[in-house]
This record gives sequence, C-alpha cells and structure tokens, in this order.
Amino acid sequence: MQLKMTKMGRTFITAALSAVLLVTGWQSPAKVEAAANAVPSYEVKFLLSNNTVLKQDFTLKNEVKEAFQINEPAARMLVEYFDTTDLSLNDSGWNVRFRKKEDKKKYELTYKKRYAVQNGDINAALNQANLDGFSAADTNYVAEVDWGYNKQTLSFSNDKEESTSKGLNLPNEAEALNLLISKIPGKLDKTNAPGWGTAELQQSYAHGPILASRYTGTFEGLETDIEVWPISLPNGSGTEYIVEISFKTDDYQTAASKRINLMNLLNNKGWLVPADSLKTNLVLERY
Repeated sequence: MQLKMTKMGRTFITAALSAVLLVTGWQSPAKVEAAANAVPSYEVKFLLSNNTVLKQDFTLKNEVKEAFQINEPAARMLVEYFDTTDLSLNDSGWNVRFRKKEDKKKYELTYKKRYAVQNGDINAALNQANLDGFSAADTNYVAEVDWGYNKQTLSFSNDKEESTSKGLNLPNEAEALNLLISKIPGKLDKTNAPGWGTAELQQSYAHGPILASRYTGTFEGLETDIEVWPISLPNGSGTEYIVEISFKTDDYQTAASKRINLMNLLNNKGWLVPADSLKTNLVLERY
C-alpha cells in the first residue's frame, strides 16, 4: 500500500531537519575570496652620460658627488647572471642573479620575475601577475615597479642568502650554479612545466661577472644610488661604462613627482641620457 505524506507530516520533517542543522552547526560552503593584488614599491631609474659624469679614471666627478651629497667612497660588488645560451630564462620573464658585495659576509641570490607595464597601467600588470600566483598572499616575493625614462616594468623578487666571508670573492661557476639550483623557488621551477626552471638552470652558465661600483647619496630627502657598470663591447675590443642613478619609495605620488624633479635636474646639468637602461640585457648578451 502506498503511503501519502500529509501536509502535517511534511511540516514535522522540515522542522526536525531544521533542529538537526541548528544543533550540528552545518553551514553552506564558504565562498573562496581571490587573493588581493600585491602592493609594489617604486624604483625610479635614469641613465647618465658617462662622458659628462665620469673622470678619466671612470670614477664620479666631484660636481656629481656634490649634487647628490655623496661623501663616502664607492662600494664595490661582483655581479653575474645565469641563463642558457639562448637566454630561455630571460625570454620567459626571469632573471637569476648572483651577487657579492665587498663589505658583506654573504652571497645574494635573486630570482626575479618581470611583467611589462603597458601605457602606465600598473593595475593591469598586477592583475596578470595575480593570475600567475604573484599576489599579496605570497610573502616570499617583493613587488616593485621599475620606472625609467620611457617604460615601467613590474617585478617580483625572491631573495636568498648564503654565508661567506667579506671581500670581492665569488664561488666558481659550478658552485654558484649549484647554490642557485638548491634554492630555486617553486614558481620559477614550475614555469612552463613542472621542473622546467631546474632543467633550464642546469643548462645555464655565468654571464659576467661585472665589477660594479655604487655611490650612495641623497636627492630631495630620499637615499639615491649611482652605479657604474663596466660592460664589454660586443666585439670584446673594449669596455662600455653604463652609469645609472636611482631612488626608491613606497609611494606612487612621491615616485611620480620626484622623478620629474630628478629628470629636470639631470637634463639641466647635461647628464641625462634620454633612454631606458638595459644593463641586464647587455650583460646577458655580451658574456
């Protein structure tokens, strides 16, 4: 015999289920919120004319030192980049740098992912980076916008260290490469395919090293660096000196306003090169 459920029965069952849910605390699945975009700092960079700012011994002229209150001698550092012969890491937006500062007791290993900023739309670049997992939730990376003469580039840097002694010393190429592979971050390793980053680094070699100098001063209250990079010419017949000035700030408006002020100062002094710095690419291509 088929039983029919009365209206009273349905009401009773509904009430019973409600009581069970109240007691057990069951809730519908929570909505998963997307991670917020990373919040970048800003580094403003300009190229300086080596003919107008360097002495014959390729140190900074006194006029430049005075303009930026540079009172200490230049700090020296050795810098090299690791990439394959066909620059596959660079082509996938990654730079892998090995650096040793003369006055520090550590090697600095940096893995940097880059995103081009189109037409000044930093948010669009941050959105794309977020889709790739570079968000405010990932504290292993530091977000920064490099702001040059014409273009902006968003980057995410993962910095590692290895203890050593003071001085201008680098491990041999194989040792440096092993360190870089042992500390490779997951996002680089999984680029394009699982294990891709490790495989590419294993096929990489040292581009460099470059013995660079860094002078530290101030501009409108912000710490300001001037770096001198001697880079071999394409045919190896000589050396090209790349001189770059930069300052950093966490605030966009500060970066924008002081960038204009610095550009005007450099232009009025005849020191400004109206182009973007490509020193990393020059090192990768010429070594």
